[in-house]
Amino acid sequence: MTNAATEMRWVSEATCGNARAGHLHTAHGTVPTPTFMPVGTAGTVKAMTMDAVRSTGAGIVLGNTYHLMLRPGAERVRRMGGLHRMMDWPGPILTDSGGFQVMSLGALRKLDQDGVTFNSHIDGSKHRLTPEISTDIQNALDATITMCFDECPALPATPERIEQSMALSMRWAARSREAFVPRPGYGQFGIVQGGTERELRERSVKALTGIGFEGYAIGGLAVGEGQELMFATLDYTTPLLPRTHARYLMGVGTPADLLGAVERGVDMFDCVMPTRAGRTARAYTERGTLNMRNARHADDLRPISPDCDCLACARHSRAYLHHLFRANEILGPMLLTWHNIAYYQRLMRTIRAAIVTGTLPDVAAQLRADWAAGDWSEDEMPQPEMPQPAIPPVP
Repeated sequence: MTNAATEMRWVSEATCGNARAGHLHTAHGTVPTPTFMPVGTAGTVKAMTMDAVRSTGAGIVLGNTYHLMLRPGAERVRRMGGLHRMMDWPGPILTDSGGFQVMSLGALRKLDQDGVTFNSHIDGSKHRLTPEISTDIQNALDATITMCFDECPALPATPERIEQSMALSMRWAARSREAFVPRPGYGQFGIVQGGTERELRERSVKALTGIGFEGYAIGGLAVGEGQELMFATLDYTTPLLPRTHARYLMGVGTPADLLGAVERGVDMFDCVMPTRAGRTARAYTERGTLNMRNARHADDLRPISPDCDCLACARHSRAYLHHLFRANEILGPMLLTWHNIAYYQRLMRTIRAAIVTGTLPDVAAQLRADWAAGDWSEDEMPQPEMPQPAIPPVP
């Protein structure tokens, strides 16, 4: 646990090309980076207990202002002792400001220069979010890392629309910072916007660094622009950010996305992909993605992955996972979500170790080759012998 008197800070440990390994020190503990944050939108990582999340090696999780303000309500969370106590996670928590969710409501929201008025997707009730209200809610939740309230237009969009959105987000960033309550070990991240327009990204970074934050997020990507354009945007955006602060790419992504972004200098990630995939029978592995509903797994006694020690792989077979999904048993999504989060954490540890040892180019090439190779063959991972049931003793 970090000393309570210590300010939130990111400390570099090693670099390999543009990739960075470090530690993010917070009031709720120290997080090795690069790191992937499991998404606990409404105060829970879907289909997992927090003990299960801890067992994967995750060091920080994400919550969401929009969903928690609607249900159970920020003041109720405060009365329950804050989000850490409510969800049984004493470690660091980053809360998304709710801006992306509000902007996704379409006709249910109305944007103005001061903030956003919207109708709840749950019951249609009217609510208001401004930079000040979003920041106050995150404070009530006891978020370790508070995110600025911003506006994120879907891509593709016209350059004029992206510029207007970026300028508004920068004004909201200044107001969010003014509303933030500084506390030892807590921090607030500014969010770089500007779509895929280089000049707008540069202006956004200049505005945010002029305000000053404990970390900097890159928003407005993974919204339909494709991996190649996302990486091209990171190529010129991350070098603009302070080398002394954590860099967080919001809402990303696939294992290949994470690897490519780390190679471009990103330290922190979150995405619903591993949990959502776990609920839809898709398993992430060192050999790419497997669909556990496929008939070929029906008699397969092998684990999902020979390199994984999660409960799904240590105690169960592909055949059992296949059966659970075919039978619509809730244990299937639970086990596969556990597996996917465990894989993401193992991937980040592998990448981090390669940065520290200076071997990232070779490790990255091997990771990509393994993903492209596809599922393990019978020669590489043979079927285990069918276990024999124990014969009870004769009374």
